[in-house]
Amino acid sequence: MPIAITATLHLTPATAAQTLIDARPLIAASRAEPGCLAYDWSLDPLSPGRVCVFELWRDAAALAHHFTLTNYTGMAARLAAAGLSDAVATKYVITQEAPVYDAAGTPRADFDHAGARGIPGAG
Repeated sequence: MPIAITATLHLTPATAAQTLIDARPLIAASRAEPGCLAYDWSLDPLSPGRVCVFELWRDAAALAHHFTLTNYTGMAARLAAAGLSDAVATKYVITQEAPVYDAAGTPRADFDHAGARGIPGAG
């Protein structure tokens, strides 16, 4: 089953942008991992020093493998050096997916329209 991770981190505002620039090789290495479907880091434009993270992994095995690699541990060390003051990360198991917009172009919050599907093995 796919796993999504969302996180918010707070870095020293004066160095947050450069920290993400310096972390590009680590981000690129994570994106290249087998089973990584999305791996995005960005600065919050309304909160100085706040970094938003979104990750999407094919399954728990791919995520577990990510946690063993130097790009993961290297990012943790880089963030600590950048004045990490707070971090909250949450993972989610994805059981359904659907397009946001239906065939008429209307945004839908439900999963009861064309294109919606359950995730195999999601029970």
